[in-house]
This record gives sequence, C-alpha cells and structure tokens, in this order.
Amino acid sequence: MSDNDDTTGATGDDQGRGAPSRLGRVLLGVGLAAQASEDFRDMDDTIEYAESAGVPAPDLAAPFASGMMVAAGLGIALWRLPRVATGAAVAFLTAVTATMHDFWNADEDDKSGERLAFFGNLAMLGGALVFLREAWR
Repeated sequence: MSDNDDTTGATGDDQGRGAPSRLGRVLLGVGLAAQASEDFRDMDDTIEYAESAGVPAPDLAAPFASGMMVAAGLGIALWRLPRVATGAAVAFLTAVTATMHDFWNADEDDKSGERLAFFGNLAMLGGALVFLREAWR
C-alpha cells in the first residue's frame, strides 16, 4: 500500500498529525453528517425547499444530496475514502451555498436565515477544502 492509499483512508503522515487535525476532521465530518441527516427527518419540507429554489427533480435530488452529505461527513470524520468524501462535500457545498441560500434575493422575512445558512456553508466549505488538500497529499 502507498502512503496515500485511498481504500483505507490512512496516510503515512496521519500518525504524526496530532489531535487538532483528527479533531477537526471529526468535528467537520460529524457536523456535515448531522446537518444532512436532519433533512431526512422532514424530507417533504426539504423537497419543497429545493423545489422553491428551482432544483430540477427535487423529489430525487433532495434525498440524494442529503444521503451524499451524510456519507461524505462520515467519510471525513472516519477518514475513509478521503478524496471521495471531501470531494463530495466540496461539490455539494459549492453548488448549494450560492443557489439555495442566496440571501441577496430572499424576502425580508427569510433574508436573515438565508444569510446565516450561506455563511455557515461557506465556513464548512473552507474546512472541506482544507481536508480535500490533505486528502490529495
């Protein structure tokens, strides 16, 4: 196996990285998975929200995207298939952040919540990009 074996998710450098890197991966991964799993608690609302944002085939796209984020979050937390997991998180957050949480176009009643969701996603995207870089080392 090479130092960057994508099947185990472990790298030769992982042993010496120290707690902050592991802790960061677990916090980001569990946060992503937990947030996405909330979508399954009320999938009808999730689908309706996706439909209102103009997502094509929201009845298929919303559960798929939520499932993908649960898997990506767990992959990041456990550092399994890290290139796939971090790549999926980056792709999802890049697409969703600007399209689903466009607070600049939101009604006044929704603007504050959308702004909060936008910047929360932006922060998670930053973390996912850091770990994507780590996965490709």
